[in-house]
Amino acid sequence: MGATSEFLTPVPRRSDGKREWPLDLKARVVAETLIAGETVKGVAGRYDLIPSTVSDWRRMARQGKLVLPNLDGMGFVPVEIEEAAVPAEAPVGAGRSGTLDIVKGDVVIRLEASTPAGRIAEIVMAL
Repeated sequence: MGATSEFLTPVPRRSDGKREWPLDLKARVVAETLIAGETVKGVAGRYDLIPSTVSDWRRMARQGKLVLPNLDGMGFVPVEIEEAAVPAEAPVGAGRSGTLDIVKGDVVIRLEASTPAGRIAEIVMAL
């Protein structure tokens, strides 16, 4: 079964003949692997893909590069929460009211406390 029949529209091909999968279709394929009873190999076979390609897309989803649709029967993805590493020295001005500090390694980004959550998320994803 080819990708064309699955989506009723052809998946565009690059000049080298490889399919150019749009992000929303990659996300749908990954979401299908999260349905109870599904396997990466089984889903990959339905879309005429090799399982390692689907595994790569799953990694993209874990990194926040794909937004998955909510499909019927989809299970929760396990999440592991790590303890936050406490920097040896607090950045200058840390803890001041009215500001928010985002720290990653030696990089400190200081934002106003009124910064919209969406903008904060964009900055964090870019780090």
